[in-house]
Amino acid sequence: MSRAIKLYRHPLSAHAHRVELLLSLLGLPTELVFVDLAKGAHKHPEFLALNSFGQVPVIDDDGIIVSDSNAILVYLAKKYGNGRWLQEDPLGEARVQRWLSVAAGQVAFGPAAARLITVFRARFNVDDVLTRAHALFRVMDSELARMPFLAGDTATIADIANYTSIAHAPEGNVPLEYYHNIRAWLARVEALPGFVPMQRTAVGLQAV
Repeated sequence: MSRAIKLYRHPLSAHAHRVELLLSLLGLPTELVFVDLAKGAHKHPEFLALNSFGQVPVIDDDGIIVSDSNAILVYLAKKYGNGRWLQEDPLGEARVQRWLSVAAGQVAFGPAAARLITVFRARFNVDDVLTRAHALFRVMDSELARMPFLAGDTATIADIANYTSIAHAPEGNVPLEYYHNIRAWLARVEALPGFVPMQRTAVGLQAV
């Protein structure tokens, strides 16, 4: 790789942090490019040329542009992960894909949406997102009783895709103390060499 990978991100974006985390775990040189969401920088023509949906994150890997956090995770794992972060066998890859779908579905419309209400003043129904968050956490906590990571015995991009929004769920008033196995899993992710946290916001339960 001839130069650092540019990561267009906002420091409070959980989706952007997924990518920042994997880049750090892979030990890849990274240039963080701040996108001022509050001022609408993600809707400016120069950014829309990178991602026509107007969303962070986006990476520029020596001229190769990739957007969407899960798509970027797959790209980085395939190109730089040496089979470590995304299994090559059909069943292993399917297990990872299942949790990428969860990250884009139940997580996005549960704990992630709850956090968007408190951090970014998004207009979601509070009761609905909290109900979805706890329904998801009950399933995850049960599954994590049987294995250390979401897709098996080792960490994969399944864990990276789901980690941030769940670790920061208390910011959206979703408590984690009832979910022992989830908290143990979060600690295992945080113990990975190269782990970098996302800054916390003093809102919701995190403000207490």
